[in-house]
Amino acid sequence: MIPGDKIDDSGRYKAGPGTYFIGRDIFASRLGLLAERNGTLGVIPLSGVYNPRPGDLVIGIVTEVGPSNWMTDINAPYPAPMHSSETPWKIEFGETAEYLRPKDAILCKILFVDENKKVQVTMKEPNLRKLQGGQVIEISPAKVARVIGKNGSMSALIKKYTDCWMFVGQNGRIWVNGDLPMIQATIDTIRLIEAEAHKSGLTERVEAFLKERAGAPKVPTTPRMEAEVQ
Repeated sequence: MIPGDKIDDSGRYKAGPGTYFIGRDIFASRLGLLAERNGTLGVIPLSGVYNPRPGDLVIGIVTEVGPSNWMTDINAPYPAPMHSSETPWKIEFGETAEYLRPKDAILCKILFVDENKKVQVTMKEPNLRKLQGGQVIEISPAKVARVIGKNGSMSALIKKYTDCWMFVGQNGRIWVNGDLPMIQATIDTIRLIEAEAHKSGLTERVEAFLKERAGAPKVPTTPRMEAEVQ
């Protein structure tokens, strides 16, 4: 989308960030990628920092350990604490370091963001977990939607060829795990998507790249419990 582009004239959607109404028509107010979420249309800028929203799945990095909580880096302008009660574990006071330590990566969810932009995260839901092994990479949060693709199509394409586990956080962090050569092929593919997110015909180029780097499609050999941000 470029500023002034008409996005919708059906009257079925709300205008979200990066858009505006004229009558019942919705137009883009900035350069970026069109995204729909819960009946709201928005334009995601091609660059920018992550702005946390309640319910977002993110990958956090533990930076500090307290007697009853942890401080996490969620790739936002401000840190996000997580209380021991917001985990799947029963933790006694002072035992937090036995469960998570600095530099540990976690898949968590934004619990709330208050009016002063203070954020708290939680792991107290199915599939939220400590991420062990694999690699965490960072991309522009604005490119997350392109890595996932419409209805998860792009991430499914990557998995089809690499058979890697992949958690995509709304904050621009992605965790990848699998065979080492396929981890690298996945990371290189993600970098290609990030670099060419604004171009048309991306899916075809990505599939051609995967065929060259990963060979024939793989058949998944392990059960999957994967979380991806839409």
